[in-house]
Amino acid sequence: MFGGTAARSAQRKERQLCRQVQEAVSDALAALRDDVLQDVWVMGVEPAPDASRLAVVVQVRRGAPPEVVAARLEKVAGYLRTEVAGAITRKRAPTLAFQVLPPEGEP
Repeated sequence: MFGGTAARSAQRKERQLCRQVQEAVSDALAALRDDVLQDVWVMGVEPAPDASRLAVVVQVRRGAPPEVVAARLEKVAGYLRTEVAGAITRKRAPTLAFQVLPPEGEP
């Protein structure tokens, strides 16, 4: 009877966390003075597999090779996690994993 309410509440909190992380990562990337990462758009954040590890899905604009973007994101992952930790209200900041999608219209 009450299990559904607890599950819905947990899902709502996960969605809220993902939105907060998406905003924090977007803001942090915009603040970086990196020409490659300026051309990245954060499309979404999903639990992977739960809220302790989040998959950040980004898409590159035309002209930026996804492999280069992925390497740059790995270099700044610690900085991004620190920015996320400051933006959310949790005891521990989630680990971030990045998925880089090619520009729209490219395979």
